[in-house]
Amino acid sequence: MNNVRKIAEDVFYVGASDRRLALFENIYPIERGVSYNSYIVLDEKTVLLDTADHSVSREFLENVESALSGRPLDYLVVNHMEPDHCSVIAEIVLRYPDVKIVGNQKTVQMIKQFYTFDVDSHAVIVKDGDTLTTGRHTFAFVFAPMVHWPEVMVAFDTSNGFLFSADAFGTFGALSGNIYADEVNFDTEWLDDARRYFINIVGKYGVQVMNTLKKAATLPIKMILPLHGPIWRENLGYFIEKYQTWASYVPEEKGLLIVYSSIYGNTANAVDVLAAKAAEAGVRNIHTYDASKTDVSVLVSECFRYSTIVFASPTYNAEIFPKMEMLLIELKAHNFQNRDVAIVENGTWALSSGKKMCEMLEAMKNINFIAPTLTIKSSLKAEQMGAVEEMAAALAKSVNG
Repeated sequence: MNNVRKIAEDVFYVGASDRRLALFENIYPIERGVSYNSYIVLDEKTVLLDTADHSVSREFLENVESALSGRPLDYLVVNHMEPDHCSVIAEIVLRYPDVKIVGNQKTVQMIKQFYTFDVDSHAVIVKDGDTLTTGRHTFAFVFAPMVHWPEVMVAFDTSNGFLFSADAFGTFGALSGNIYADEVNFDTEWLDDARRYFINIVGKYGVQVMNTLKKAATLPIKMILPLHGPIWRENLGYFIEKYQTWASYVPEEKGLLIVYSSIYGNTANAVDVLAAKAAEAGVRNIHTYDASKTDVSVLVSECFRYSTIVFASPTYNAEIFPKMEMLLIELKAHNFQNRDVAIVENGTWALSSGKKMCEMLEAMKNINFIAPTLTIKSSLKAEQMGAVEEMAAALAKSVNG
C-alpha cells in the first residue's frame, strides 16, 4: 500500500522511513531510525527529486508508481549521489526507460562508478545556476560542493519557493505521520538529532556550508525539503540560524561539558567533585558524560554545543585512554575549534595522559586552556581541593563571564 503525501497541489512526498537500521553509514547509532525523503512534481513534465536507500526501495517504488498514476517519469533530478539517496536509480531507469537524469558533471561520473547502464543516453548535465522548466515549474540548480560530497547541488523551484536541499537541513529520526517540523516538538524531540546529524555528517565542512547559506540567502525560500527528517514550511529562520551557528564553529550554548574516561572509578569521582565545585561557583548548565558508555558521535555533537569543556582521562599503557583518544581524534577530524577547555589527568605509574591530551588539543584552532592541568595520582586527595576549586572558578568565569 502506498504512502504518498500531498505537499502542494502538484508536489508530493514519496519517501519512506527505516526504523530497523541500527547504524547510519554503519557508524552512527540511530535509535529513532531515519527517513529517506524523495519528492515528485506532477507538471507538464513529471519530475522525481532523488531516490532512496535500498532498504526502503519497495515502499519508495510503490509511492512513485502511485504518485505518477500511470504517467511516464520524464526527469530524475539527482541532488546527491550518496547511496542512501541513489540506490534505486538503476531500478527507476529500468521501470521508466525514457527518463532523463539531471545532474552535474560530477554527478554523472559518480553514477557511472556505481552503475553499468548507459548513463550518457539518459544524462542531462547542468551547471551552477542553470534552470530546467517543466511547464509551470522552473528549477534553478545551485551547486553546494562539499555539503558534504563534491557533486552536491540543491534545486530551487522558482514557481513556489520550494528548496529541495539535499542533505542540508536534514536530521536523524524516522518520520511518524507528521512530515513537517511545525507538527512536532522540534526543540525537545528533534534538535539533538539534527545537531548530531549536522556535526557528524557535515560539520567538517563549515566553510562550504556557510558559502551555501550565503547563496541560499538570495533565494525567496518558502519551504525547505531535505532528504532526511521533517520538512520546514514555518519558522525557517530558526533552523537556518542553527546551521549558521554550527557551521561557524561557535558554541550554541553557554554551558559546561565534562567528558571523562575512568577505569576503576577514581577519575569519575574526581570529575564529580569538580562538577559539584563548579555548581557551587555558580555554573548551572553542567553536563557530564562517560566516554566509554556514550557513543562518540554524541560526544562530538555535545562538544560543538557547549562553550566550556573539561576532558578527563587516566593514563592507559602510557597513552590517553582509548575512548578519550578517539574523541579527540574525531574532534580534530570535524574541525573542532573556538572553545575554552580544561584538562584532568590521572595515572599511577606512567602519568602522561594530560600532556598528550594537551598536544592533541593544541593542534586544533583557537583552543583556550583556562586552568592548569589537574593531576591526580591514582585518586583525588584532600590536599588537592584547592586546585579543584581553582579550576571550578576558572570554569565558572568561562561560562558566566
